[in-house]
Amino acid sequence: MVTVIIIMCLGIVLGYLIRNRKLWVRLADKLTMWAIYLLLFLLGIAIGTNEVIVKNLPTLGLKALLISMGGVMGSVLVAWLAYRLWFAPKDSEHEG
Repeated sequence: MVTVIIIMCLGIVLGYLIRNRKLWVRLADKLTMWAIYLLLFLLGIAIGTNEVIVKNLPTLGLKALLISMGGVMGSVLVAWLAYRLWFAPKDSEHEG
């Protein structure tokens, strides 16, 4: 856990230092997205190779599927709202 916190703090410091270098910021953004894609892919592999999970998929049923999809849809909705509220470019024509 300490390792995770240290790595996160180092990332924050590095991000602060490169905040004015637009090319580096764009590169970090693209690398972040590809790292997330890779982690999701590897998570899928881990689930697919776990015999316990694969054997129990039929017994997990519709309820588990609905809970999973609800979690995913809720996460997407909150991420979209956060983007719209805090990160989306402001439309200067409609302001003021």
